[in-house]
Amino acid sequence: MGSNVLEDLKGKCCVITGGAGVIGCSLVECLAASGVKTVILDLNAELASQKAKEISSAAGGTVIGMGGNVLEKKSLEEAGKKINDIWGRVDILINAAGGNSPKATTAAEVIEDSDLDNLDRTFFGLEIEAFRKVFDLNFIGTLLPSMVFCRDMVSAKKGVVVNISSMNSYRPLTKIPAYSAAKASINNFTAWLAVHLAQQNIRVNAIAPGFFLTDQNRFLMYDKETNSLSARGRKVVAGTPMK
Repeated sequence: MGSNVLEDLKGKCCVITGGAGVIGCSLVECLAASGVKTVILDLNAELASQKAKEISSAAGGTVIGMGGNVLEKKSLEEAGKKINDIWGRVDILINAAGGNSPKATTAAEVIEDSDLDNLDRTFFGLEIEAFRKVFDLNFIGTLLPSMVFCRDMVSAKKGVVVNISSMNSYRPLTKIPAYSAAKASINNFTAWLAVHLAQQNIRVNAIAPGFFLTDQNRFLMYDKETNSLSARGRKVVAGTPMK
């Protein structure tokens, strides 16, 4: 293997929200192996600590796990103080917290004539509170960590923010309007924040992963009884260029 393209990041401090999740853990592993001091910030403090120990042992890097609620500013500020006390300022923020909920998901992909007698299976039957929770988790869960951790970057006049969007933001999948809308809002916010922080030498970008299996979307992708791909799962796989 050639030289490490992340060599310039060695010794930097990176906070990854939702760091105990599938995307978060993958990023932590890569950054830790490159010498980045990485913080797994997750609502589940116990899981965050467990993942930190596992990755530190495997990658040989410096990783700590701690609890933090991306929907509560005070919780994030408390986490930020702990991080500052341990490693100093935050140089990199990766907003990876997010997800979907079955209650914010429609049973029907589109409204067929057969659904007219039971519109609760469609958009009209969505629980607004569930919709709001999904939207808040993805969008507000990106906004608040940026408000808290970017203060360090403004003080230092340098830093990097990476937001995790989704290909759903460009081509919404059926059934999951809350998730798709929230990810689209992240794209807009990313562009806005990039301009807002540009003169302080802070870069703000987003990446948009395609579809992959997580605990949160398993109910859509796999049949509970057979544990084989559902009809939706087969559609997703068929539309995925790299399998």
